[in-house]
Amino acid sequence: MKITTKGRYAIAIMLELANNYNNDTFLSLKDISEKEGISLKYLEKIMIDLKKEVFFITSRGQDGGYKLAHEPKYYKLGDILNAVEKEIAPSSCVKEENSCPKQGICKTYPIWKDLNDEITNYLNSKTLDDYIERND
Repeated sequence: MKITTKGRYAIAIMLELANNYNNDTFLSLKDISEKEGISLKYLEKIMIDLKKEVFFITSRGQDGGYKLAHEPKYYKLGDILNAVEKEIAPSSCVKEENSCPKQGICKTYPIWKDLNDEITNYLNSKTLDDYIERND
């Protein structure tokens, strides 16, 4: 299992939008690109995958850009990663339920299943709200 740059950047993009949530402004991809040091072209590709999940709203024009559609507490890290990564399972045998023909006899299957469950539970227990910058 490896989270690719696409997955890491998707989280970074969404955190930028989460940090901007209480502002009445939209963030441009150019601003996110400059702030995060990520190629604008690469950000555009990632946004296509994220847009399919309706994570944000957009606005066109001079002050246009992107803004979260909901409060940061509603965005699970697992959902964000699943939107852009092909797989995040630690082993191919646990990618899908009953996908391994040796599942019932394999001595290592429970290890990979438990690890996958831990990863999934962790990613689904954390939201953008857990990682936004606080000015308290």
